[in-house]
Amino acid sequence: MSQHQRGERRGRAVAIGVAAALALGGGGYAAFTASASADDDVAAATIACPRVNELLGSVPGQARAEVDRDLVQVDALTQDANARLRAAHGQGGPDFVQNAILGPLRDQRVALFDRIGIVMERTGGQRPQNLAGMAACSLQNGGGGAQAGGGQSSPPGGWQAGGGNQQGGQSGNQQGGQSGNPQGGQGGQGGQSGTGSGQQNPGGQQNPGGPLGADGFANGLSAADFVAIGTVQPNANDPRVGRSGTFTSRCGVSDHNNPANFIVAPGVENGAHHVHDYVGNRTSDGFSTNDSLAAGGTTCANQGDKSAYYWPVLRITRAGDQGDAGELGGQADNNIGTRIKASSVRLEFRGNARSRVTAMPQFLRIITGDAKAAVTNGPANARAQWTCSNALNRRLTDKYPLCGSARTVRILDFPSCWDGRNTDSANHRTHVVFPAADGTCQNGFKAIPQLRMTLSYAIPQGSKFALDSFPEELHKAITDHGDFVNVMSPALMNQVVRCINSGRRCG
Repeated sequence: MSQHQRGERRGRAVAIGVAAALALGGGGYAAFTASASADDDVAAATIACPRVNELLGSVPGQARAEVDRDLVQVDALTQDANARLRAAHGQGGPDFVQNAILGPLRDQRVALFDRIGIVMERTGGQRPQNLAGMAACSLQNGGGGAQAGGGQSSPPGGWQAGGGNQQGGQSGNQQGGQSGNPQGGQGGQGGQSGTGSGQQNPGGQQNPGGPLGADGFANGLSAADFVAIGTVQPNANDPRVGRSGTFTSRCGVSDHNNPANFIVAPGVENGAHHVHDYVGNRTSDGFSTNDSLAAGGTTCANQGDKSAYYWPVLRITRAGDQGDAGELGGQADNNIGTRIKASSVRLEFRGNARSRVTAMPQFLRIITGDAKAAVTNGPANARAQWTCSNALNRRLTDKYPLCGSARTVRILDFPSCWDGRNTDSANHRTHVVFPAADGTCQNGFKAIPQLRMTLSYAIPQGSKFALDSFPEELHKAITDHGDFVNVMSPALMNQVVRCINSGRRCG
């Protein structure tokens, strides 16, 4: 998709939002009526969202224009959700409205509310403390009382900024000794959307993701966050999975980058608050849709692979570095330093130890890791694997490796047991989960090709570096994560499945 087409798409979104803002007074209570819903018992449903204007308090003059733009987007999101509710009549199962409409709408609102809080705080105002408690919308007037949060009412105090619903929502999966999401139903990658509640870091520092220290470490990091790889005992072994084969998609190292995440915060330009590198689909941004991805070009050698692959960037950090000055996702979101591209990117699809794999559906969305694993959510969904090119059997989860003259390597394994029905879920996790240690998929789930991203970096020996992160997550290694949307053609996906199930190495 061309820049002009993307501009038109953004323009249409803003136009809708302006109309909504004029009708609602710039971001207040939003209620739109739908003629029908996806559930048969909903004849005339209304999506109702709580008011937020009165919770903002005094908005600094320097922040007013930016906050007003975000409020326009808040209203536009509800109108868009209403349109999707009408279009979805007769689709999906009993949880379709929650998983496909109300859950994503909640995540989008959390991301925008946190963006508003950051802008107000950055310009000298106070961050509203209870905005995220107003993120959940509900169906009314025939909606059967369905609420964001797994079909149960979410109490007004049950949502915390950046933390998601602490009680309601869908339960995380736990199997094979691997902890799922114990809090359930959290926005984004286990609460990834949004930027937290402005809390102090464990050391008591305010604004924990701020400028680099005099020693060149990103604020929140110290020498204790780095480990010489030679001191790590061998702890990983990656034999081939049974007799299964592999398929490698060759897509280059980085086509473009931006601070969006259209899986967890669709329709938001700066939904990630840190910069992602992309390969595969050339049009991936915060406004991407299934249609725009299908129409976009690709960096992949096999033009049948228009999938979107992305991950947070790495930066070389030096004392006094002010890279990305003023940019969203960069210095404006306290990610400072010189971005570096991976020297190589390997995208490999692998098999399952217990069964043959089946094809992924087009537009299946899968995430791995948790961008908020360091402070906000804890390590339950962490999947980071840091190592060095000369010591791949020695891996770290919560520390960065010091590799000397070898390459620094990130390994991101994605879940590979699919529920067989949904291409996404409210927390972006429960529709595709990790298998048990022996490869078994839980009842009702089926094995699909497992994506492994292997990213290698030529970091100059002795250089300090850091992962882009949400400000309150302190750039910690444990927050590494990746995202994938399958936009392979059906013919190519069938080829992937045949290669894996026949034990061949393809691509």
